[in-house]
Amino acid sequence: MKIVIVGGGFAGVNLALDLAKHNKFEVTLVDKNNYNFFPPLIYQVATAFLEPSSISYPFRKLFKGKGNLAFRLGELQSVVTTENKIILSNGELGYDYLVFATGAETNFFGMENVKRNATPMKTVEDAIGMRNRLLQQMERATISEDPEEVRKLLTVVIAGGGPTGVEISGMFAEMRNGILRQEYPELAGKGSEIYLVDGGDALLSPMSEASQKDTYEALRKLGVKIKLNTHVSDFVDDKVCFSEGECIEAKTLIWAAGVTGKVFEGVPPEAYGRGRRMLVDAYNKLIGSYNIYAIGDASLQQTDPNFPNGHPQVAQVAIQQGKTLAQNFRRMAEHQPLKPFAYHDKGSMAIIGRAKAVVDMPSPKLHFKGVIAWLAWLFIHLISLINHRNRIKTLYNWMVAYFTKDQSLRMIIKPSVMEKVQEPVLKE
Repeated sequence: MKIVIVGGGFAGVNLALDLAKHNKFEVTLVDKNNYNFFPPLIYQVATAFLEPSSISYPFRKLFKGKGNLAFRLGELQSVVTTENKIILSNGELGYDYLVFATGAETNFFGMENVKRNATPMKTVEDAIGMRNRLLQQMERATISEDPEEVRKLLTVVIAGGGPTGVEISGMFAEMRNGILRQEYPELAGKGSEIYLVDGGDALLSPMSEASQKDTYEALRKLGVKIKLNTHVSDFVDDKVCFSEGECIEAKTLIWAAGVTGKVFEGVPPEAYGRGRRMLVDAYNKLIGSYNIYAIGDASLQQTDPNFPNGHPQVAQVAIQQGKTLAQNFRRMAEHQPLKPFAYHDKGSMAIIGRAKAVVDMPSPKLHFKGVIAWLAWLFIHLISLINHRNRIKTLYNWMVAYFTKDQSLRMIIKPSVMEKVQEPVLKE
């Protein structure tokens, strides 16, 4: 059984690894990057508390010794369903079964200026770009003699009050109140502001009211200015404008306000549902197909009685769907009945700052905050990293950051001029 998985995130990697060493399957994972990375900790790379290698691991090293797993570096261009093959940026690949585990991409809601000028938070490249940009702006602020320019350079607006937006806001606030005052004493009192903006009436809207309230109060105490029931409408000429007409002068808008699925040539339009997610049945098979599947953020499954409008786009759904589909492929090979997917909600959590976090447990219904929630967040994220090497490096960096209230990774590492002008090798 030749299985091709497109996408090496939580869903794709868990599916592939669960099929490892089963000689009835020949599995090829396709990804535009040659490494897997851990999205929940992207913001810590962006704020220089972790290096990229702490949350990333090469696919070929991950698959070493697993004879039935192969990796193909390439970007999906189209699907030819009549011939059971996919067209990549560097060739073709045939399949018996095709699995979309392509995740989601940043949704700018059609705002071209925001898309062009804002900083997204979706990939390792985004995180490194954001780190470089922020550090460069700090250096520019130290030599600028224009108070208005300095204020714009030091003002950060974060759009999106979900876990990513909350965690970035808290990290920035603690850095401003500690590290940056020590390393950039010439900027003290120059008007550094952090704004967190969300279109809803509460932060962390999927979580409990207790978590929402605790998060709001904790961020306010850190000095974050929170604007609820407010949408960003434009970002141009160093001005972030909102739906009610107000504008804030800032050089930086970090976009964590939403995601959308990816559309691929060869997949019929009727196969997509809300948010451009692929409509699948109880076994994650694409509606109208006999050998194409979608898992994780790419899929919209409405057969789970507890989630009739589809599952949340979170890591646990992707992991569980990947593992369940692997079980079903093994059942297919053994001519056994398939198992419908049912999501087991293990809870939600978000970190706010040093020794500050919130955790909601669904069963029994419990809410934690403060140090206990913070330790739980650290533990869960540590064990969720893909291998021991990543866990050790991340734990070391966290321990250094906790005991010293500092980190030594704030280096501006930019691509060379040649890398900037050359087209990517895989593009045609």
